[in-house]
Amino acid sequence: MILVLENNIAQEAKNNILNLLREGGCIVREMSESGQSVIGATGNAGYDIDFFENLPGVEKVVPISTSFKLVSRQMHSQDTVVNVGNVALGGERIVVIAGPCAVESREQAFTVAEEVKKYGAVLFRGGAFKPRSSPYSFQGLGEEGLKILAEVRDRFGLGVVTEITSPSQADMMMKYVDVVQIGARNMQNFELLKCVGRLGKPVVLKRGLSATIEEWLMSAEYILSEGNDKVILCERGIRTFEPYTRNTLDLSAIPVIKALTHLPVVIDPSHATGIREKVSPMARAAVAAGADGLMIEVHHDPDRALSDGAQSLYPKQFGRLMRNIYVIAPVVGKQVDFAYLEKAKTVDHLKKTNGKGTEKAGFLGEMGTFSHKACTQYFGSQIEPVSMPSFRAIFEAINAGETDFGVVPLENSLAGSVHENYDLLLEYDLKIVGEITLRIVHNLVGVSGAKLEDVRRVYSHPQVFQQCRNFLEQHPDWELVSSKDTGAAIADVKKENSLQNAAIASKEGAGLNGMAVVEEGIETNPRNYTRFVIIGNEPLQRGPKTKSSLIYSAGNRPGALFETLKIFAEQNINLVKLESRPIHGKPWEYMFYVDVEADAQSEPFQPILAALRERTDYLRVLGAY
Repeated sequence: MILVLENNIAQEAKNNILNLLREGGCIVREMSESGQSVIGATGNAGYDIDFFENLPGVEKVVPISTSFKLVSRQMHSQDTVVNVGNVALGGERIVVIAGPCAVESREQAFTVAEEVKKYGAVLFRGGAFKPRSSPYSFQGLGEEGLKILAEVRDRFGLGVVTEITSPSQADMMMKYVDVVQIGARNMQNFELLKCVGRLGKPVVLKRGLSATIEEWLMSAEYILSEGNDKVILCERGIRTFEPYTRNTLDLSAIPVIKALTHLPVVIDPSHATGIREKVSPMARAAVAAGADGLMIEVHHDPDRALSDGAQSLYPKQFGRLMRNIYVIAPVVGKQVDFAYLEKAKTVDHLKKTNGKGTEKAGFLGEMGTFSHKACTQYFGSQIEPVSMPSFRAIFEAINAGETDFGVVPLENSLAGSVHENYDLLLEYDLKIVGEITLRIVHNLVGVSGAKLEDVRRVYSHPQVFQQCRNFLEQHPDWELVSSKDTGAAIADVKKENSLQNAAIASKEGAGLNGMAVVEEGIETNPRNYTRFVIIGNEPLQRGPKTKSSLIYSAGNRPGALFETLKIFAEQNINLVKLESRPIHGKPWEYMFYVDVEADAQSEPFQPILAALRERTDYLRVLGAY
């Protein structure tokens, strides 16, 4: 059951509740749901629900009807994020685990690790103990394989994932690896499940070959009941009568799992299909269906692989897959971050050297706005998001050292450029150090229990009203009230607490404020994307960059702009943006903002900058990222 506590509950009353539950033999968890204190309890405390509802400080008691209690979303409505070092699985970014089926040698593991990291994998998989159908097949290198995995982690900075097949291997797992995996054949090996529950390390729990979803979740319950809530569910295909693939990948399990449990889910299309050419299509489909991550088998020479070579991607195939899911992920509100590990390492270094302990990033508006979402998707949980009242305040805060970075929008695919931020980039001596693109999905948000027919007044930013014009025109009797941003709109509706009021905002903003989504996806054009840039003094990536932003003025003379663009064309440099802004006080003279696919801070680019300086009145590199 779940005990929802009153906001002003005394600590003595809370301790009394906890003691009653623990004395009755219950497993107890304290949580916070939408700012409200909650106690989750499993087991029989010896009292009925009415007894607990009448205790001082208890607002209500909600019984949990499912057989899996700790795993249930009823127990924990917010998504669980499992951290593996600096990698957060179940958060805003797609996590890709890649590597060979089995560790065959040090050379093989290092070769594959270098390739998969280059293409964007953030965790490395490789089997040291291999349960095989035939006793004559390669069974893995055992502890020697674990030592090689530990070397991979030290050399490449990739957390390592490997399968545990017996409780006797527990000490070795604690010594060498970051994530232990329970294979499909061991999903109902209950002693092994209890063992990894006691280890406390993150666990990838694969679905059994013929297991139902409930049986799978009950296996996860074994692990959580031992005190380990760092469980990642892995769908790897189930056995059916279809012979054309190794297994049948159950993609429908993703939305089902998401509704039933708070645990993150990854998809293993390699074992699911067993055929190299089928892996990438199923991986793309899994991301589109809402998976939190992927587990992909990759081998540099799969024809000579000692295990499952036929389903292993070549490194370049893996690279193409990563580029594809990079495009797909924003459609479902996620990101693929190719600089994930390097960025995390840089932030860790900044924390150690600046003496502040916590890096901060400023964004416009309230928690739950799209700017806030861009901040959390780009930085994850490593940096503290800080709400700011204006774009200028973000720039000022970085200049004053109050925040380390800022997240500001530069352009929207429908509304165009945010000219204020281009002007601020010119005014302040700060650099663009990164970028992120979000798909903007607008939702009608109300208080709990609100329905579409109840709504009479709608709050949001005026630009949002324009983007939802077709939907709003269907309700001409609604009063539209302007807010400074979507977060403030939600705050106004929450404060007034009326079924007649609604806000147009993000689903994340609704969840953060305990509000309900009345109507989803009400924007007129689904191709609504906003590009945000990260500004700061410190670069977040070392080594070569793939994109740069420049600003220059070419003067008011015939062919001036053409001469600058000709330089890029002759050097085969692709322009991805060209924007003009009038120079204040100089009629008919313009500043040009240019984004190019090149590293403007690299040595080979310096002659190009020199040529540009000769043909411009003013030139500045805004950043390379």
